[in-house]
Amino acid sequence: MTHPAPDPAPVLFIPADDAPSTAGPARPPLSIVYLSASAAMGGAERALLDLLASLRAAEPEWRLSLVAPDEGPLLAGARELGVEGHVLAFPPALARLGDAAASAGGGGALSLLAGMVRAGPGTARYLSRLRALLAGMRPDVVHTNGLKMHLLGARAAPADARVVWHLHDFVSTRRAMAGLLRRSAARVDGVIAVSRSVAEDAASMVGAEVPVRTVYNAVDLDRFRLLGPAMDLDGAAGMPPAPPGTLLVGLLATMGRWKGHGVFLRAVAALPPELPVRAYVIGGGIYRTAGSEVRADDLRRQAAELGIADRVGFTGFAEDAAAAIRALDVVVHASTQPEPFGLVIAEAMACGRAVVASAAGGAGEIVTHGHDALAVAPGDVEGLTDAIRQLALDPVLRDRLGRAGRETAVRRFDRARLAAEVAPLYRSLVPPR
Repeated sequence: MTHPAPDPAPVLFIPADDAPSTAGPARPPLSIVYLSASAAMGGAERALLDLLASLRAAEPEWRLSLVAPDEGPLLAGARELGVEGHVLAFPPALARLGDAAASAGGGGALSLLAGMVRAGPGTARYLSRLRALLAGMRPDVVHTNGLKMHLLGARAAPADARVVWHLHDFVSTRRAMAGLLRRSAARVDGVIAVSRSVAEDAASMVGAEVPVRTVYNAVDLDRFRLLGPAMDLDGAAGMPPAPPGTLLVGLLATMGRWKGHGVFLRAVAALPPELPVRAYVIGGGIYRTAGSEVRADDLRRQAAELGIADRVGFTGFAEDAAAAIRALDVVVHASTQPEPFGLVIAEAMACGRAVVASAAGGAGEIVTHGHDALAVAPGDVEGLTDAIRQLALDPVLRDRLGRAGRETAVRRFDRARLAAEVAPLYRSLVPPR
């Protein structure tokens, strides 16, 4: 369980000597190139798009560019903001390479090593193309998003560009990847971490010479709001409409193996059968990295084995996360490992929905148990069952948590603040011209 914590103080500051002034010449605009390992819309990609939106509004003269390995919602959203979009396709072996298996230990590290060997020739060609693209773009800062891009960006960035890693992951637990990142850290000029927990983890890897800044993820409060379109969950899942009075509980997440889908299903199975609850698994496969995701068919099979196939709907990927959240009464976050941040928690709060959060890591920093969410320990099936049962039986509690969650989101997660926290970091790294 978590305890009430004060709102974090701002972590990035503009020194007095560098503060904007009406006197004197204006500082020249910066050129920032963002490298994303995916154009699909997972949590890290949504966080990056929010940062781009905030910077575009606050710094309209800056040149913002995004490079991704394929077309997808991230590039489309960035272009709508006026950000230059570029596609530089990964070779197939590099696209599939990841450390999902390696992070579990055992033979995973050897599997990653073998994958690196297979990807080697294609990776060398990709790096050459990326170097040429970046050289032509002449960025002041290369900002990388995703572990794969941290490695590639550190090697491909022009010598006079500053490199910033945007960390959405705990790295120290991923031994094979951590070793590679540690060897690349000498080329890094700054690290943005999405929570204090991630910042502490990153500092142990990059050393004291590289500044690490905590910048919490944010939410578009105009999109994630109390009222608005709601997704037809039953229609998407191919189920008959839920009877009136049914509590709608959903797990909205990527299909990552550690997102707790199995925990969620077991918790639903443990609910009293007479309790009017219908559960939904909202999400689909979005990444090409081998071994990184669970399969929906396996989850359907598990639901059938648990005897809850008629109580659980599988909707597939939701294009509009806000509409999916508004269709629910309770949003469950069930990650079995400490969460770097937990963006869906903040999004559900912004929509005024009651939240049950697996409160470890960054997720434990953004909720206050009993005030704006109910917190359970990662992997605690019994605790999750009890929390869902409590919310099913107490509509007053659901309403109170939802209202407090919205207040928390407005106070702490408005994406307009991102530019004020990140732009000073960029300026501090780029020498005056």
